[in-house]
Amino acid sequence: MAKKIQTVEDKLRAIYTLQLIDSNIDKIRTIRGELPLEVQDLEDEIAGLTKRKENIEAEISELDTKISDRKNMMVDANEIIQKYKEQQGNVRNNREFDSLSKEIEFQELEIQLCEKKIKEFKFKSESKKEVLEEAIARVQEKQDLLDQKNKELNEIISETESEEAILIEKSEKEAKKIDERLLRAYKRIRGGAKNGLAVVPVERGASGGSFISIPPQRQIEIASRKKIIYDEHSGRILIDAEMAEELNEEVSKMIGKLLKK
Repeated sequence: MAKKIQTVEDKLRAIYTLQLIDSNIDKIRTIRGELPLEVQDLEDEIAGLTKRKENIEAEISELDTKISDRKNMMVDANEIIQKYKEQQGNVRNNREFDSLSKEIEFQELEIQLCEKKIKEFKFKSESKKEVLEEAIARVQEKQDLLDQKNKELNEIISETESEEAILIEKSEKEAKKIDERLLRAYKRIRGGAKNGLAVVPVERGASGGSFISIPPQRQIEIASRKKIIYDEHSGRILIDAEMAEELNEEVSKMIGKLLKK
């Protein structure tokens, strides 16, 4: 087990070092985290567009069925007309002839109605086909974009997984050096902060992140590095700007070396 750090200044250095490492892990996860959301949005959009496309296809299929039914009705009507015309040649009186003529006329009207309906159905079908082509093109456009985003995501995952694992291991090692009570406070503050910042420097007389002014006497106490001081407003652990600048440079170099291995 790693030896615990004793002095307050060393504790502050250790906790801010941990913060910087964890912030780098957060950055990796943020970069990777945005793309899956984009991918999910595209998948949802494609699902909606595909459903719309399928509905249009079903409507076209229904119209084609109606056209086919009307054509069959026309065939049946023509057969009936032919049958009635043949029967007219064998009628016994004018009344039978007139009755058959009326039946023939009715079937001819049915044929005209079918022709009218077929034209209407064909017009609707052609209009639907134009909309379908647009829907198909839209689905393909979104699918191409999804494929591109998935490729980017896979590349980022492949590039960042190993980096994340290295930094997590380093974070765990650094955490073991820190007093358990301070570490618990760090984790609690970090867990409640949207940006994951539990330790922040004093910048231009204000707490980093909250930008609320800190009294001069309090700033002197922070700069003295003799006790752990928490921001009254955000609850974050405060360190002086000089220490922050120094550690930012050190940790940046350390992380650079770790990730190059």
